[in-house]
Amino acid sequence: MSGPLTDCGAAPWAGAALRALFASQLPVGLALLDREFRYLAINETLAQANGLSVEAHLGRRVAEVLPKAVELLEPLLRMVLDSGEALQDFEVHAEVPSLPGEASQWQASYVPVRDDLGQVQGILVQAVNHSLERRERLLRHQGELRLRRVLDSLFTFVGVLTPEGVLLEANKAPLEAAGLVLDEVRGQPFWETPWWQGDEEQREWLRQAVRRCAGGETLRRDLVASMAEGRMMDLDFMIAPLRDDQGQITHLIPSAIDISARRSSESALRHSEDRFRRLFEGATVGMGLVDSTGLLLLANEAMAQMFGYAREELAGLPIHQLVPLKHRAVHADHVQHFMEKPALRYMAKRQELFALRKDGSEFAVEIGLNPMPELGGLQVLATISDVTERRAARQQIERALADKTVLLNEVHHRVKNNLQVISSLLNLQSRNADEALRRALRDSQSRVHSMALLHQLLYERSDFSALELGPYLRRLMRLLQDTYLGDSDAVQIVVDVPDEGARLDLQRAVPCGLVVNELVSNALKHAFADGRRGRLWLQLHETPQRVLEIADDGVGLPDSVRLGEVRSLGYQLLPLLVQQCGARLEIERDNGTRARLIWPMVEETQNA
Repeated sequence: MSGPLTDCGAAPWAGAALRALFASQLPVGLALLDREFRYLAINETLAQANGLSVEAHLGRRVAEVLPKAVELLEPLLRMVLDSGEALQDFEVHAEVPSLPGEASQWQASYVPVRDDLGQVQGILVQAVNHSLERRERLLRHQGELRLRRVLDSLFTFVGVLTPEGVLLEANKAPLEAAGLVLDEVRGQPFWETPWWQGDEEQREWLRQAVRRCAGGETLRRDLVASMAEGRMMDLDFMIAPLRDDQGQITHLIPSAIDISARRSSESALRHSEDRFRRLFEGATVGMGLVDSTGLLLLANEAMAQMFGYAREELAGLPIHQLVPLKHRAVHADHVQHFMEKPALRYMAKRQELFALRKDGSEFAVEIGLNPMPELGGLQVLATISDVTERRAARQQIERALADKTVLLNEVHHRVKNNLQVISSLLNLQSRNADEALRRALRDSQSRVHSMALLHQLLYERSDFSALELGPYLRRLMRLLQDTYLGDSDAVQIVVDVPDEGARLDLQRAVPCGLVVNELVSNALKHAFADGRRGRLWLQLHETPQRVLEIADDGVGLPDSVRLGEVRSLGYQLLPLLVQQCGARLEIERDNGTRARLIWPMVEETQNA
């Protein structure tokens, strides 16, 4: 505890004994108050317990220094001042700045101080903040625990030897690693301890190291120590002298860190570098290592052969010399931009790239860039492939594909035209036929139209992989309306189909169109006989099964009509056509007729 910060000179009535008390170093807090409860003197102990400096107390009232405790303390002080009797060793709980927000536990005594005439002139305060003491003890204890946990978590080996090399102390880490306790090795020459058993060369070095260290040298080398269960540990070992204030060597301090993981990492790194070099050298594609300035640091044999250089010629060559002259200015900007924001990149996705051989010829390439940050700066691994033959093959395939597309367009166009010719012939033949034959020819003509429309749409869209059912069904319904209703508005037709997304492969599209043709034409011919008005609607939706629904509110289908069992050609064909569609057909006969063509899951339909 430090001495007083005042000599009580502001209180002439304070006697020599009181001044001597403040001049001593006491573990208890002391303060001298006048009759107005102003601090005339205070020692460092009590100032710290209050949480303020000594200067912040002197000349100020208790109410100013301890505003949250004054209501509790001032009546006690007033009692001592008025009665002239001391309050000895009492306990009080009051909030002070040292522990804000909580009531500190104090043990205190208030003693009246009298002048030579016996009049009470002030109060001597003796106080101890037990809460603060407990807090400080707790913090010290927690600090010690944290320090112990940190030391125990370190795997640094530390010991203390006599100048002759006798082991005096060792920390926890090397003892636990070797399965030892301190008493088993204390008092032994360090080189004779179990860590070094089995390696005479290391033991001899340690013996000589102890002798040289006792002479003032610090020595360091890698050692291999024996640990528990026959395990060996690589150590970075050092032994250094410890001197006293007079410079005399009193002890030797051996220390070591486990470098087994580092050794393993170094070995793995060497193997990795070896594998990289073998892959680099043996790669069939060109590979080069480029620094941040655009210079080639390294090139493999495949790259040298690709560009017509010797490998030694490529080392140190600016990369722009491998770029055709007409592209070099743009290439320099690309290199600079890439080096500013390096990232894994595959080039030639948007444009064709060309490289320049030593003989001046150009060839098509594809390039991949892989940034490799190094301690010495950014490096980029570039992979280069000669794609001249691949591009030629691709162009040939694209030409063949274009030719086939043109051919398919022509085929569908001609098929559509031929079907229209057949439709026209049927139309001509129906002019001289009786009514029953004209109806039969009209039905056949309608079937031809459904197939011709399919080829027409394929030709218009130039997409021969599948048919969009929505646009096809919408146009097919208009054809059937024109064929069977003409200008009549007796039957309202509603079509609810998506514009896209409902695709059907061509093998199933033709029978699907014929099924729709048969169901709709039959409804238009028979469901609204004798001028009956009504409604017919077609819907296509996915639930996720694909369902094509054709319904009407006409007279309904007689119970005697069974698919495949009536004389009507269309109804005889329906079971076969539905099977070719890869679907099933359901028919309801309540309040008109409702037919549902149901396919399995949409994914199965599209991928079939």
